[in-house]
Amino acid sequence: MSTDSPERATLEFDSDAGSARSKIVAGFLILALVGWMGSGFVLPSEEEDMAGEEKTQEGPRAVAVAVRRSQAEQVDQVFVAEGQAEPDRDTQILAEVSGQIAELGVRRGASVQSNETIARFSTDKREADLARAREDLTRANRELENAQTLLERGISTADRVADARTGVAAAEAGLAAAQDAIADTIVKAPFAGRIEALDINVGEYVAAGTAIARIVDNSPLSITIQIPQQSLNAVRAGQAAQVDFITGESAMGEVRFVGTSADAETRTFTAEIEIENADGAIPAGISAQVRIPTGEVVAHFISPALLSLGTDGTLGIKVVTDENRVVFHKIAIERAQTEGIWVSGLPSEVDIITVGQGFVNDGERVDPRIEEEAAASGPLGGAPSAGAPSLPDASVPEAGGDDGMILGDGGAGEPRAVDTEDAGPGDAGLEIADQADTPAVLPERETEQ
Repeated sequence: MSTDSPERATLEFDSDAGSARSKIVAGFLILALVGWMGSGFVLPSEEEDMAGEEKTQEGPRAVAVAVRRSQAEQVDQVFVAEGQAEPDRDTQILAEVSGQIAELGVRRGASVQSNETIARFSTDKREADLARAREDLTRANRELENAQTLLERGISTADRVADARTGVAAAEAGLAAAQDAIADTIVKAPFAGRIEALDINVGEYVAAGTAIARIVDNSPLSITIQIPQQSLNAVRAGQAAQVDFITGESAMGEVRFVGTSADAETRTFTAEIEIENADGAIPAGISAQVRIPTGEVVAHFISPALLSLGTDGTLGIKVVTDENRVVFHKIAIERAQTEGIWVSGLPSEVDIITVGQGFVNDGERVDPRIEEEAAASGPLGGAPSAGAPSLPDASVPEAGGDDGMILGDGGAGEPRAVDTEDAGPGDAGLEIADQADTPAVLPERETEQ
C-alpha cells in the first residue's frame, strides 16, 4: 500500500523586515577595514616622515674600515738570482803517447803545481830509439864530411854533397822526434790545481789520446747566473755582488761578464760573478744565490694581503684620503722578504686600508678607523663592517738590508721578475715571489663602479 508524502516547504526570510540589515553591516565593516589599512600609504605617520627625511639628508651610512699610517723609506734595490759555482779551469789530461805506465807521481785529490809530474810512461823502447837516432845523425854527418872532401879533390860532385846534407837533416829530425817521444812519456800538470780524477794504475797500458787525469782550479770561482730580459740593464760588469752558497759560506765578488746574446729558448742572458777562493775552501759545482745591488728607491713596506686588483687587472693598494674617500693606487713590487714586500707608486705618507679593502671601491666614502683603535673597540665600533679579518702587525725591517729582489723596469702597476729571501739556492729566477716564504694571498679585484 503506497501513499504520497507531502512536499516539504522551503523557509524563506527575504520578506522579513530586518533581513537586509546584516549585509549592510558586513559591507560597512569591510569598507572600514580597507580604509584603515590604506591610510598608512595615504597618510604616513609623523615618525616615518622624520625617518625618511633623515635618511634623505644623511644618505647611506659609510662603511667602516681599518687603516694604518705608512711612511715611505729609502730601500736598496737588489737583483737576486740562483746560480752554480764553476771552477776557473777544468781540464782533462790526455796521453800523448802509447805505452805502459811506469810511475805515478800523485794521488787522486792531491794539490799540484804547474808542470808537476803526474805520471811517467815506460821509456825502454824509446831510449833505444833515441840511441839509434843519435847513431844515424853521426853517420849522416860523417857522410857529409866525406862528400865535401871528395868534392874539394874533384872526385865527387855537388849533388852528392847535397844528398849528404839531406841525410844529415833527416837524421837530426829523427833525433828530435826521439827526444820528444822521451819527453812525452812524462805527464805534467798544465796549471796549479787539484787532481779530481786519476784513472790509471802502474803497469797499465794506455793508448795515445786516452784520458789520464782531470785537474780543476777553484781559485778563483765563477758563479754563472741567468738574467731575464727586463733586468738586463740593471746588471753591468764591475758591479759588486754578494754570493751565499748552499753550504753556508758567503763571499763578496764582482760581475766579470754579462752576455749580449739571449738564449734562444729561455730568453735570458748569461752572467758570471768571480770570487776569490785562494784556499779552495769553497768547492765547485754547488748552488749559490747571488745578490747584486742595483740602486735605491723610495718604497712602503706592507703585507702582501693588502694587495688588490683594479678593474683592468693592475696590481695596487687602496688608501683613504683626508676627505675619507677611497683611492686605488697602482704599485710596483720592488723587493720581497719573508715579513712582507716593499712597493713603490704610493705617496710618501699615506693611510693604507688594512681591513675591508675588498669591500670598498675607488672613490667611495668610508669611515676610517686607526687599526689599533679598531682592534680595541671590537668590530669597528658598531659601524657597518666590511667583514674582513684583521691582519697581523707587520713590523718594518731595516730598509738597508740586502735581501729581496729587483723587479723589472720600475713602472708602477707592472709586476716584474723575481727571487725572494730564503729561496732555496739552485732555483732559477725569477716570477713574483714564487719562492718566497710569505704565504700566497690572492688579491681582491676592484669592483666596477
